[in-house]
Amino acid sequence: MLVLGIKTGETINIGENVKLTFVKVKENTIRVAIDAPRDVAILRDGAEDKNKQDS
Repeated sequence: MLVLGIKTGETINIGENVKLTFVKVKENTIRVAIDAPRDVAILRDGAEDKNKQDS
């Protein structure tokens, strides 16, 4: 696992097609803008389990 210190406005590229931009960074909250192709699935950790419970 890679752990980074991030400031507002900084960007991380993952491969050639995925870009994470840190829009707002507070003490315990981070807002991230994700730019990725439509065929790339983006799920929050635990989101898949919640969707199964709702069904």
